[in-house]
Amino acid sequence: MRRVAAGLLIGLIATAVAGSAGAQPRHGMALYGEPKYGPDFRHFDYVNPDAPKGGKVTLQAIGSFDTLNPFTLRGVPAAGAALIYDTLMTGSADEPFTEYGLLAESVEMPEDRSSITFNLRSGARWHDGKPVTADDVVFSFAILTESHPFYRSYYGAVDKVEAEGERRVRFTFKPGDNRELPMIVGQLPVLPKHYWEGKDFQATTLDPPLGSGPYRIASFDPGRGITYERVADYWGKDLPVNVGRNNFGSMAYEYYRDASVALQAFRGGLYDFRQENVAKTWATGYDFDAVRNGKVVKEEIANEVPAGMQGFVFNTRRPVFANPKVRQAIAYAFDFEWTNQTLFYGAYKRTESYFENSPLQSMDLPQGRELAVLEPLRGKIPAEVFEKTYHPPSTEGQNGLRRNLLEAKRLLDEAGTDVRNGVRVDVATGKPLDFEILLDSPTFERVTLPFIENLKRLGIRASIRTVDTTQYENRTRDFDFDMVVHVWPQSLSPGNEQTGYWGSAFADRPGSQNLAGVRSEAVDHLIGEIVRANSQEDLKAAVSALDRVLLWSHYVVPHWYSGVYRVAYWSRLKRPDTVPPYSLSFDSWWLSDASSAGTGKTP
Repeated sequence: MRRVAAGLLIGLIATAVAGSAGAQPRHGMALYGEPKYGPDFRHFDYVNPDAPKGGKVTLQAIGSFDTLNPFTLRGVPAAGAALIYDTLMTGSADEPFTEYGLLAESVEMPEDRSSITFNLRSGARWHDGKPVTADDVVFSFAILTESHPFYRSYYGAVDKVEAEGERRVRFTFKPGDNRELPMIVGQLPVLPKHYWEGKDFQATTLDPPLGSGPYRIASFDPGRGITYERVADYWGKDLPVNVGRNNFGSMAYEYYRDASVALQAFRGGLYDFRQENVAKTWATGYDFDAVRNGKVVKEEIANEVPAGMQGFVFNTRRPVFANPKVRQAIAYAFDFEWTNQTLFYGAYKRTESYFENSPLQSMDLPQGRELAVLEPLRGKIPAEVFEKTYHPPSTEGQNGLRRNLLEAKRLLDEAGTDVRNGVRVDVATGKPLDFEILLDSPTFERVTLPFIENLKRLGIRASIRTVDTTQYENRTRDFDFDMVVHVWPQSLSPGNEQTGYWGSAFADRPGSQNLAGVRSEAVDHLIGEIVRANSQEDLKAAVSALDRVLLWSHYVVPHWYSGVYRVAYWSRLKRPDTVPPYSLSFDSWWLSDASSAGTGKTP
C-alpha cells in the first residue's frame, strides 16, 4: 500500500473510467480491472454485519502524548487521534489496489487521468451538525501540505484544488505519469475549515478538535490516557463501507511507561487487546491462568502484508558513515542467527528486501524489464546490482561470526581505516570510528548490546543512548543521531511515498522519513519509474530495481520479520471468522457483552 500515515494505508489506485463523452461517476476505482465490490454491495466480505454495537474496549499505548492534532510536526499525538476524521475514499482490506467512496459518494476521472472530481455525499456532517463541503476539502489540502513535509511530498503532484460547488471538488494534476494520483488524493483526511480558521494549526493543542468520523474525543488525561466515544448519530454509519465496523461504544487508550509494565497490566485485565511484537515475550510472557483457562485468547494469524524494512539505520549525513564499505562492514557484525535463536526463540525470518513478504521484492539477478530499467544507470549504482543477489551477512555454519568479522576487517581496511591502540581510526584524518545508537525503548537494548560487543572486536566503539518518546521524536525529526532503529512500511502498490523515504529533496527536510540521508540521482530516477508505471509488470520491474540499489548501497543493517499477527485478547472480545489478507481489521471486532462498560478485568 502506498499509504504511510498514522498508520495507516491500503493500496492506492487509479483507473480509466471515462468514455469518449466525458468522465462517468463511479462508486470506486481499481488499479487493474474492476473493483471486487460492485455499486450495490452491502458490506465487505470480512465483516460481521450483525455485530453488536456498544461496550467499552480498552487498549494500551507506550510513552505519553501532548497534542490532539496528529497532522503536524510539533508534539506527540494521542493514540487514535485520527479516529475522529473521515477521508474522501476508503480501502478494503481484502483487495490490494481498490478504494471506495466514503465522504465522496462518487468520483469522476477523464481518460488521461489529468484530474479527478469528487462528489461529496449530501448527508456528510461534522459532529457539530454542519455539512462537510468542498471548501473543507480545499482547506484541508492547503493546511496539510503547508504544515507537514509528508503531505507536501505525498500530494506534491497536485497542481490545484478547486471547489466547483458546495459538494463538488476537483483536483488537477501536474504533467506526469503517476497513475495512482487520483487515489492518493482520495486518502486525504478532511478537516473542518470553520473550526480551524483563526487557530494556529501547527501548534500543539489539548483542545479536542472537531471531526466527522465515527468517534469523537470523550475525555482525556494529558499524557496518561484518552477515551473516544462512538458518535450515535454518525452520518456514515449505514454506508456499505462501514457496515459491521466501528462496533465499540467507546475506545480508551491507557498509557504505560514501557512495554514490561504494559504486559503486566494486560495480565491483570486492565486492558482488552494486545498485539505482541516481541518474540521472547510471546514465547514466555503469556503463561498465566487466564490464558490456560481460556479467559485470554492467544493466537497467531497469518497475513499477506508486505513487511517493508526494519533495521539499524546509518545516518549517512555523518562523516563516520559516508563510506559504503564502512557501512557494509558494520553489517557483518550483526549476528542475526544468534539473536533469533537466543532472544527470539527462532520466531523470525531475516529481512532481505525493502519490500519483504511481497511479490515486488528483488529476486535472483535482474533480467527482462527490470534489467532494462537498470541498464541506463550502470556506473552510477553499485556494480553488485548486476552481478550478485543480495543476502545480508549470515553466521550460519561453523565459525560463522568469526568468518564475518574477518570479512568486515577486510572491508574496513579497504575503506582506509586501521586499528591503533585498540581503536579503529580513519587513516587520513585520525578520527576514531565511533558512533551512538539512539533508542526509544529499553526493549531493544538486549538486541543492540551484543551487536556493540561484536563491533568492539573490530576496534569500533559504539554506544547506546535510550531516551524518552519526546526526545526521540525531536532528535529523529532533526536527524540528530548516528544510528537508529526504524521501520519503513510498504504496500503492494508503492508510489510517491518513496520520495519521502529516499528522495534527495527530502534528505535535509526535517520530519521526513529519509532518515538515512539518501541523496542519489539514480534512486530519484527509479522512484520516478515507480510513479510512472503503467502496468503491474512495469511496477514490479521498477520496484525490484529500486530494492536492489538500496540494498547494495548499504543504508541499513536489515533486521527481521514474521508474516503473522501475534495477538492476545480477553475472550469477551470477538472477531469475524474471516481475517482479510492485508489487515487485522480490528475495527470490525466487537464485544460479546456490548452493554458492559468495563474492561476485560477478571472477576
